Amino acid sequence: MTDPLAERVRKLGEITLRSIGEIGRNQRVRDNNAGYVEPSDMLAELRDDNKALAASLREAHGVCDDHNDVASASLIEVWIDETERRTWFLFESGRKGDSSGH
Repeated sequence: MTDPLAERVRKLGEITLRSIGEIGRNQRVRDNNAGYVEPSDMLAELRDDNKALAASLREAHGVCDDHNDVASASLIEVWIDETERRTWFLFESGRKGDSSGH
């Protein structure tokens, strides 16, 4: 997901991530190494991770707007849309059904 954007950043003369270690140091989503996670908790965690990703993408979109970089902003808009769809799906998947039949 970041390759097209990294190329745009380089074209603007800025520095991009250069190593796996640097990616790890800048990672915002934390690993869950628990031996077992309840399915409902897993869905909630994934939903929250996607909400955080959408917020970060909006922040990056703002940087693009500040630099009049319409091409990168357009890529990010697609990623925001995809992330929001995943967030909605995870939210709906984690909801308890109405047992009354209505």
